[in-house]
Amino acid sequence: MTWDINQSNSWYEKQAWLVGCNFIPSSAINQLEMFQEETFDEETIEREIAIARDLGFNSLRIYLHDLLWNDRDSLKHHLNIVLNICVSHEIKPILVFFDDCHRAYPKLGIQPKPVRGVHNSGWKQSPGLLIVHEIFDNTVKKHELERLRMFVQEVMDEYKDDDRILMWDIYNEPGQFPVGERSLTLLKHTWAWAQEVRPSQPLTSCLDGSVGSEIIKYNQEKSDIITFHQYESDKLLESIVRLKKLGRPVICTEYMARELGTTFEFSLPIFRENMVGCYNWGLVAGKSQTHFPWSSVQQLQKLKKEKVFLEDHEDLPEPEIWFHDIFRKDGSAFNEDEVAFIKKILER
Repeated sequence: MTWDINQSNSWYEKQAWLVGCNFIPSSAINQLEMFQEETFDEETIEREIAIARDLGFNSLRIYLHDLLWNDRDSLKHHLNIVLNICVSHEIKPILVFFDDCHRAYPKLGIQPKPVRGVHNSGWKQSPGLLIVHEIFDNTVKKHELERLRMFVQEVMDEYKDDDRILMWDIYNEPGQFPVGERSLTLLKHTWAWAQEVRPSQPLTSCLDGSVGSEIIKYNQEKSDIITFHQYESDKLLESIVRLKKLGRPVICTEYMARELGTTFEFSLPIFRENMVGCYNWGLVAGKSQTHFPWSSVQQLQKLKKEKVFLEDHEDLPEPEIWFHDIFRKDGSAFNEDEVAFIKKILER
C-alpha cells in the first residue's frame, strides 16, 4: 500500500536537505555499460562519487536496467560495490528501474560508441518501446512479462530493508516520446509489483516529466513521495507550489539546463527555501555527452550515417556553454564560480 501522508512527511523530516545528481560514470555511455562485468569501472565510479561528496552532495540517482537481471549475481555484485562506495562517502542513492527516454532497442554486450557531439546518443530505454507496446496490446510473451516482474521484485526484495538505499524510483518519465501513453499498462504492473514487496524505503515515479494525464494521475495516487522534473526556469517555482499542495514531500529528481535558465545559482536557493530535494542531471562530462544540448539529438541519424563516432580515449568535444554536467574527466570544472557557489550553499 501507499504510505499515508503522515508517514511520508515523517520520513522526509528525518532526512537532511537532499541534494545530488543523476549519476553515470564518465566512462559509461549508458546504464548497461555502467554495470556489465566487462565494462564496470570501479576506479572511475569511486573517483567521481568522491567528487560528488566534495561538492556537498548527499545523494545520487542511479539507473538500473532490466537486461542486467539476466545475470543476477553480476548485477548484485556490482550494485553492492556502488552502494558501498556511496556509504563510504555518506551518500544514499535513489535507484531507478524502468525508463522511457532515448534509444528504444536495448541489447546486452558491447554498447555503441558515442556519436560525436550528440546528447545521450547511446542511452537505452528499459525495457524498450517494443516490449512496452506489446504489454499494452496484450501480445507480450508471458516469459517476458514474468522476467520484468522478477527484475523489479527480486531486486527490491534483496534490498527492501537496506539502509544504503534512500528511495526507489520505479519508472522514469513513463509516456515520453516515442513510447507514448501505452506505458500506462506497464506502469500499473510495476506499481503492483513494487507494492507487493512494499520495501521499507519510499516509492515514487515522477509527475511533471511523465506524459499523459492518466499516467500522471496514477503516479500521483501511488507515490509515497512526490517527484517531478523541471528544466525550465520560468516553471520551476510554479511546479513546486502546485505539487506541495498535495501535502506530501516534494523532490525534483531532474533539473539544471543552463540554456533554459535552471542554473545552480537560480535553482538551489529556490529548492532550499521551499525544502525541496533536488538532483541535477550529470556530474562529470563523459561518453553520455550530456554537456551538449537536447537539440543535438536532431543530428543523430545524419552523424551515424557519416560514422562520426568518438574513439576510446579521444578527447571529448565541448560546446561553448554546457547544457548539463559540472566537471571534466580531469577534475577541472566547467565553471569554477559555479562550483564555489554549490559548495557554499551546501556547506555542512
